Amino acid sequence: MSAPRWIAEADVVALLDLPAAIAAVRRGLAQEARGTAQNMVKTHVRWSDGDTLHAIGAVFGDDGLAGTKTWAHTAGGATPLLVLFDAASGALRAVIEAFALGQLRTGAVSGVATDILADPAADELALIGSGRQAMAQVAAVRAVRRLRRVRVFSPTAAHAAGLAARAAVIFDLPVDVAETLDAAVHGAPMVTVATRARVPFVSGASLARGAHVNAIGAITPERAELTADVLPRCSVVTADSVAAAQRLSRELRDHFGESGDWSAVRPLCELVAADASRPADADLTLLKAMGTGVSDLSVGIEVLRRAERAGRGREVPAPTKAELFPIPPFEKGG
Repeated sequence: MSAPRWIAEADVVALLDLPAAIAAVRRGLAQEARGTAQNMVKTHVRWSDGDTLHAIGAVFGDDGLAGTKTWAHTAGGATPLLVLFDAASGALRAVIEAFALGQLRTGAVSGVATDILADPAADELALIGSGRQAMAQVAAVRAVRRLRRVRVFSPTAAHAAGLAARAAVIFDLPVDVAETLDAAVHGAPMVTVATRARVPFVSGASLARGAHVNAIGAITPERAELTADVLPRCSVVTADSVAAAQRLSRELRDHFGESGDWSAVRPLCELVAADASRPADADLTLLKAMGTGVSDLSVGIEVLRRAERAGRGREVPAPTKAELFPIPPFEKGG
C-alpha cells in the first residue's frame, strides 16, 4: 500500500474537471443503488448567527475505502477536508483539501440530475445566485446540455455582473444579467438555485412548464429557496439523500411532513440505476441536493487514484505502531 497523501486544492484542480467528476459521481451513485456504497447520514450542529459544523461520509466496499468530509461553515470562511481510510485496516490513505472538490461534487450531482431530467433539447439556464457554487453549476449543466445562453440573477447586481462577465469568457457563450428573478426564470427550461436564502423566494408561478430545477442551496432547516407552490407542480422529485432531506430540508419537510409519505421522493441513485429519463408529460422536475458522503467520496476516490498515478500530492509518513498506540505517562498512584 502506498504512503498516505496530502492532496492540496491545486492538485485537485489539476487532476479533475467537471465532466470527469460527473462520470465519477454517476459511478458512485450506481454503486449506492447496488448496495456496495453506503452513506453516513449527514449531521450538523449550529451556533452563533448561522455558523455550522458539518460531517458526511461513506463506505465504498468495491474500492475498499471509507471516509468522511468535515467542515465548519462560518462567517469567516471554511476549510473542508476529506479524509480517506483503508476500509479493511483503518489505515490512513489520504487527506484531501476539499473546497474545490466540494464544488466539483455539487456541480456533478446537478449535472447527473440535469442529464436525466432536463428536456434533451433544453439550451438555456437560469442561474439564481452568484456565490462560490455558481461557476461550477454553469459548467455542470454545460457538460450535459448544449447551452445557448445563461441568465444570471442575484439580489446584489454587482455580483451578478461580475459572474456574468467571467462566465461569458470561460464558457464562450452569452451570459445575461437579469434585473429581476422573474425575468431570469421566465421560460427557462433549466433553473439552478444556489443561495443561502432564509426566506423562500422562487415560486411555482414563475417557473415555466417543462422546466427542470436544481435546488442546491438550502441544506439546513433554517434555509429555504422554493415557495410552497413549487412541490405540487413537480412530476418528479429526486434527492441525493432522502434521509438527509427528511431531516434537514425545510421545503420538503413542509410539503411531505416530518413523518408523512415520502415515497414520491426518489433517490437519485435509483434514477441512475434505472437509466431513467424525463417523463414525456412532466411539468416540473426537481433535484433537492443535500450533499452526501457517496458523492464526495466518488470524487475523492477518483482524485486519489489520479494523484497516485501522476505522483501528485505530498506523501505523509505513515505512523509507527508505537506512535499510533502510545503508552500514557501514568504514574504510580495516579
